[in-house]
Amino acid sequence: MQTPAEMAQRQLLSRIAKRDLQALSEFYDSTATPLFSVALRILHDPAEAEEVLQDVFVQVWEKAGLFDGRLGSAFGWALSITRHRAIDRLRSKQRQARLVEELLASSETQTPAPLPDEGNAEAEQAMSLRRAVSALPKEQRQAIELAFFAGLTHPEIAEALHEPLGTVKARIRRGLLKLRGSLEGEQ
Repeated sequence: MQTPAEMAQRQLLSRIAKRDLQALSEFYDSTATPLFSVALRILHDPAEAEEVLQDVFVQVWEKAGLFDGRLGSAFGWALSITRHRAIDRLRSKQRQARLVEELLASSETQTPAPLPDEGNAEAEQAMSLRRAVSALPKEQRQAIELAFFAGLTHPEIAEALHEPLGTVKARIRRGLLKLRGSLEGEQ
């Protein structure tokens, strides 16, 4: 037997499936606080939990038509989405942290391997770029490698390097200017 609150939430999902924004707002008002609490418990970071909550309600908006009331309550469905999204984000952050650690460790110990066919123009350009990057000061090289080779955003790089965002942006800019200068000087 469903409670009146469960029936109301089920009806809200039916309205959301028909693109009723007011229904989404009401569903948000009735579920956001406990869903946020679950995300926060998993992630231990309020900003990350807010991001997950936003993702959850985007998914609720997009997938409300797939909700099957015979399989559970509307809140249970949203709770399941929240839990999965939070765990996915946590795993992603862990993978990202491992990648940053590996990249930082390898940039300190590795020298670039020569390319097999150094006779062609592309191989020569790649070698020039590798030499120019390895000649950068360590801080600039790390920031550039994280941005361009690991695909991290500036805020993610700042977090990984435990540096202010402005410092990271300045290092990347100065490093890119040095790269341009050294590469133009070789031509």
